[in-house]
Amino acid sequence: MGKVFMDQSFKYELNKGNKLFIPYIMAGDGGIENFINTLKQLEEAGASAIEIGIPFSDPVADGPTIQKAGKRALKEGITLTQILDELALRREEIGIPLVFMTYINPVFKFGIDRFFNRCEEAGVDGLIIPDLPAEHLELISAPARKHGIAIIQLATLTSPSERISELAQLTEGFLYAVTVNGTTGARNEVNRKIGAHLQVLKKYSKVPVLAGFGISTPEHVKEMTEECDGVVVGSKIIDLLQEKNISEIKELIDAVKINKIPSS
Repeated sequence: MGKVFMDQSFKYELNKGNKLFIPYIMAGDGGIENFINTLKQLEEAGASAIEIGIPFSDPVADGPTIQKAGKRALKEGITLTQILDELALRREEIGIPLVFMTYINPVFKFGIDRFFNRCEEAGVDGLIIPDLPAEHLELISAPARKHGIAIIQLATLTSPSERISELAQLTEGFLYAVTVNGTTGARNEVNRKIGAHLQVLKKYSKVPVLAGFGISTPEHVKEMTEECDGVVVGSKIIDLLQEKNISEIKELIDAVKINKIPSS
C-alpha cells in the first residue's frame, strides 16, 4: 500500500488507455456501518481510487453538498479514530488506492506522528490537506515519507507558472487541478477556458493531472479528460449515494473507460 501502490495502480489504468476517475465520499455519512460497503460499491462501479473526506466542523474548501455530508457524519458521532479503526479492520476488502482529504487542524489534534502511523496501518495511500500551503509541508513531510504516504498538492486557476512548477515538483500520486475559483460543488457546465490551464499543468507535472471541482455529468468528465489524466468528482457522487443511484455513478465512471460508452 501507500504511494508506490497508487503510482502502480494509476500507471496500469493509464497504460490500458483509460483515464482515472476518483469519486469522493464523506466518511461516516450514512453511519460508520455503511462506510466500507460504500467503498466497495464504488470500486465495483469502476473507480480508480477513492477520496475519503474526514468530517470537520470548519471545512473551508467544501461547498454546500459536502458541508452537509460532513454535518450528517458529525451528527452520527463519526471520529477520525473510528474511520481509521474501520479501515484497519477491513482494508483488504478494497483493492484500489484510498486517499484521505482532511484539514491540518484534525491532524494536529490527533498528533502528526500518530496520525501517519495509523494511516499506514489502515492502508491509506495518499493525503490531501487543502489548508496546508507548500511552505509548511515540513510539518508533515518526514512522517509522510517514513510511512510511504503520498502528499497530493492542489493547483488553482490563479496559480502563476512559477507556483505551478513548484507544486508539480512537490506533489505525489497526482496533481489535483482545481478547475473553478471557489469551493467544491456540482455545476451545470465546466469552465470552457480550463483546457489551457490543464495543458500547462501537464507540461510541468511528473505524475497524473486530475481535474476536480464542479464536474457533474459524463459530458463534463469526457470534456475534462481530453486535456488531463482523469477527474475527481465529489458533490455529484454524494448526491447520487444519497439517492442510492449507483447506476448513474457507473455512467459517470464509464465516461473515462475507452471500451465503455455511457448511455444517453
